[in-house]
Amino acid sequence: MSQPGENTPVVIYTDGACKGNPGPGGWGVWLRSGEHEKELFGGEAVTTNNRMELTAVIEALGALKRRCKVQIYTDSQYVRKGITEWVAGWKRKGWVTADKKPVKNQDLWVRLDELAATQDVQWHWVRGHDGDPGNEKADELANRGAAQYMR
Repeated sequence: MSQPGENTPVVIYTDGACKGNPGPGGWGVWLRSGEHEKELFGGEAVTTNNRMELTAVIEALGALKRRCKVQIYTDSQYVRKGITEWVAGWKRKGWVTADKKPVKNQDLWVRLDELAATQDVQWHWVRGHDGDPGNEKADELANRGAAQYMR
């Protein structure tokens, strides 16, 4: 994706999908900046919905070539709250939860935390399957990613 001017934000919609949990899953990303758009998707044969939600945001941030203003829209409260509220405490406590259990998907949280620190990110939650065009597009891409692994 060609990078925008410094004041043009990159708007990113992300979603994950899983057919069974665990089961075949996919992630989807729709990036827009000015007149530029990019679609990304992929999947795994055996995964969970939460892993695909996290992977979508990781792939989106990883596609950016330099620091910019980013607006991320996700229908996953797990992702939004995890990165904006929970991750600092998990790191401080050695990647254990409040009830002293290991943080699930730690590998992905570590990577997301690293990537988010390289950008000027604002996190937004949108209701899934509620007609938001960006969310619907990301959902379509996530399902396309999952379809590659379905029998």
